[in-house]
Amino acid sequence: MASSCLASPSGAALCRPRRPRCRVVACSAADAEPAWAKGAGRLACGVLAAWAVASASNPVIAASQRLPPLSTEPNRCERAFVGNTIGQANGVYDKPLDLRFCDYSNEKTNLKGKSLAAALMSEAKFDGADMSEVVMSKAYAVGASFKGTDFTNAVIDRVNFEKADLTGAIFKNAVLSGSTFDDAKMDDVVFEDTIIGYIDLQKLCTNTSISPDSRLELGCR
Repeated sequence: MASSCLASPSGAALCRPRRPRCRVVACSAADAEPAWAKGAGRLACGVLAAWAVASASNPVIAASQRLPPLSTEPNRCERAFVGNTIGQANGVYDKPLDLRFCDYSNEKTNLKGKSLAAALMSEAKFDGADMSEVVMSKAYAVGASFKGTDFTNAVIDRVNFEKADLTGAIFKNAVLSGSTFDDAKMDDVVFEDTIIGYIDLQKLCTNTSISPDSRLELGCR
């Protein structure tokens, strides 16, 4: 059985034989290489370090923050199938991406690999959708539904998932950085090979709805 490692705050690697779990990357923007990382691990840490630099000056959008009025654009929901073409890392966009209250349930083709920078997604439905390889930076997904959504290989950066329903969502090999999951439903979420920073992991583990198997994958204590 392959061994899995959890990076401690001091940078030491704590390894034990266990089934695959998330990759916890403890690094800073000043040092993009953790003590235990080699090969792909160095790349993962470099990715998180780059996102950390942006996150420091552009935190997650708070649920209490005032949002713009709902867009009256007739085809605003279809704009998700195009996404934003600029500013992936900093949540900059050429035109607001207002997906609030839209229904993308079981959408298997048109969302994959899209950039949804600064998307307003509250109360939208993505149940069963394929959102693999999507880039979500500074998205606002408070109260949205992602039941069974596939986020494989996605980059989830500074997304506010407060009170969202993520039951059965799949974050396989996804990057989770600076996102919040306060009061989110996270039963049976898959975190296999998820790349997540140590501090983000600590915050995520405070969500009591995460199932025992998922907590084991994450390495929650």
